[in-house]
Amino acid sequence: MFALIKTGGKQYKVAQDNVVVVEKLDAEAGETVAFEHVLLVCGEAGTKVGAPLVTGARVEAEVLEQRKGDKVLIVKNKRRNTYKRHKGHRQLETVVKITGIFEDGAAPTKKAKAKAEKPAAVAAAPAALKFLDAPKGKADDLKDISGVGPSLEKKLNALGIFHFWQIAEMEVATLEAVDAEIGFKGRAIREDWVGQSKHLMAGGAPLAASDRAAKAEREDAEANEEAPKRPRKKKTEE
Repeated sequence: MFALIKTGGKQYKVAQDNVVVVEKLDAEAGETVAFEHVLLVCGEAGTKVGAPLVTGARVEAEVLEQRKGDKVLIVKNKRRNTYKRHKGHRQLETVVKITGIFEDGAAPTKKAKAKAEKPAAVAAAPAALKFLDAPKGKADDLKDISGVGPSLEKKLNALGIFHFWQIAEMEVATLEAVDAEIGFKGRAIREDWVGQSKHLMAGGAPLAASDRAAKAEREDAEANEEAPKRPRKKKTEE
């Protein structure tokens, strides 16, 4: 038994357990999708040809992966105009496996993606991560830590983290909880924020060169804002 389906402006001949590469579909790997644009169905009972679609027919498939296709090079050149363009393109594709061909319009079944359960310590993280209601004295510039930008600094402040000593005293479980709450993707442990905080508390400079340059620019900007502006002298007419 096979069918002819249409998706993404193209037609595909499919059969049970076929693996087909189609234009990108809005589905994640592991989900089940249904193709309702069936143009032809051929089985033991005979062949049904749509006009243009076969009434009640559908094809179901399981999404295996989302990927990019092979690179296609596009070259444009105009003679005697010093015009030349060289670009590459990779089309977004979805790889599916055909799981069923139905002539009676069977209802689609969506396979829910299994979600990994978070550890108990991480699940209870939001309630336990309110360290300070306000900074004790002047807040440290957390952007001196490599990987922390203005947006992440605001998120840390919202959790009650304002000082280097707070990060320096964190254990691995606490860092993982902060990571899960804000979505650092393992950055805090990977870039050794605890070690960087201890280094900065000891008076060291930011470790990353880009961070040092950014800090110098911020300090210069602050100094320029604080410096009193001298009034300009009016030019006297000769």
